[in-house]
Amino acid sequence: MNLIAIEGAQHLFQKFGILSFGLLLPNWLSAASKKKNTPKLVILHTNDTHSQIDPLPANHTKFPNQGGIIARSALIDQFRKTNEHILLLDAGDFFQGTAYFNRFKGVLEMKLMSALGYDVVTLGNHDFDIGIDGFMNAQQHANFKFVNANYNFGQTAMAKVVAPHHIIQKGPFKIGVFGVGIDLNGLVPSSNFTGIEMQDPYLSAENSIQQLKAEECNLIICLSHLGYQYEDLNKPSDVLLAQKVADIDLILGGHTHTFLDVPTKIKDPNGKEVYIHQVGWAGVRLGVIEVSDKKFNFRQKKIH
Repeated sequence: MNLIAIEGAQHLFQKFGILSFGLLLPNWLSAASKKKNTPKLVILHTNDTHSQIDPLPANHTKFPNQGGIIARSALIDQFRKTNEHILLLDAGDFFQGTAYFNRFKGVLEMKLMSALGYDVVTLGNHDFDIGIDGFMNAQQHANFKFVNANYNFGQTAMAKVVAPHHIIQKGPFKIGVFGVGIDLNGLVPSSNFTGIEMQDPYLSAENSIQQLKAEECNLIICLSHLGYQYEDLNKPSDVLLAQKVADIDLILGGHTHTFLDVPTKIKDPNGKEVYIHQVGWAGVRLGVIEVSDKKFNFRQKKIH
């Protein structure tokens, strides 16, 4: 890592106060919507940042000068200043892709995401690139929750820090968030996930959903790193998840670096509409979903 990159990291530490490395909703909101001041939840989401701490270079062919953690922070701050209830989520692959990851082994990403106020994230395949021990060292600096329902962490250290799902309260909104991830076999060296068993993502999702419904969550969100859709239509994907598993309200995806200018709308096995959203890669977009008055309003904001 060159001197410029190190100096850039030091600037980021100062910026964030880090001194060292030591469409229609279900019926759940109907009662609240009748109030004079209708409550609003703003969901902000990212995926596949791949350690892109700085903006992409000015000569980038598709996204010149876009992305970067400082610009993302400023945009998130704008939403926090004007909205009471903010939920900040990430769909995985926050690690790997720049010299920052090579040098700091995920610690920088964890500290910066904590400074931004992330609430819940799921895991991508690249988040295992430094193995279980490396992940555990980095996650010590995370002030947010990790969720994944279809990896059985067994007796590994990760079993203590990754839960199948998490419930979070934002004002009148009781939100259940669960995660599902792609099969790591063939994508990650087996030595990097020794002791972790891959399980069926659809059955795992159903198990989490039943528990979240039992806890009377009024919004159920899946953070997915399965990928949007594949030529092999039998390969687990967000589209198949929506078609096969009932009672998911939102699927916020990753892995395939898909830009969805508008969400994909699919009917689940009970005929209820499920929305899928994904915002590309490298942190060049911030997904914005406003939840109010029994409607979802989707948009993307460029980060620059």
